[in-house]
Amino acid sequence: MIAYPRSTMTELSKRDREEFQRALLKLREEIVVMLASSADSAGPVELDQPTGRLTRMDAIQQQKMLAANRRTAQIRQQQVAAALARIDDDEYGDCLGCGEAVDPRRLAANPETPFCFSCQTSREQRRQ
Repeated sequence: MIAYPRSTMTELSKRDREEFQRALLKLREEIVVMLASSADSAGPVELDQPTGRLTRMDAIQQQKMLAANRRTAQIRQQQVAAALARIDDDEYGDCLGCGEAVDPRRLAANPETPFCFSCQTSREQRRQ
């Protein structure tokens, strides 16, 4: 991963963008594998199975948790695709909210993020 912090907020170098692109491609592959491996388990629980009521309830709860995890992974997959498109458009690292540079440390932690810390915080506060 990229070694940071930087003392000032500057545009990402070509090398930085390439490293983030590799990280995003790796993340995309991990998400694809996770979604593929969990696809069979995401189906509905068969209620006519010869198991007890509590076992069925546990199975239903696990299925709902898996479905929620899959939805989260699918959203993240879309965010990764959007970040890769921003790299192709030479807009990666620019906040979609204010247009300023996103802190490279934030990108290192969450390479698909489209917002700087300030804009993300404002968005989350508006939702509450």
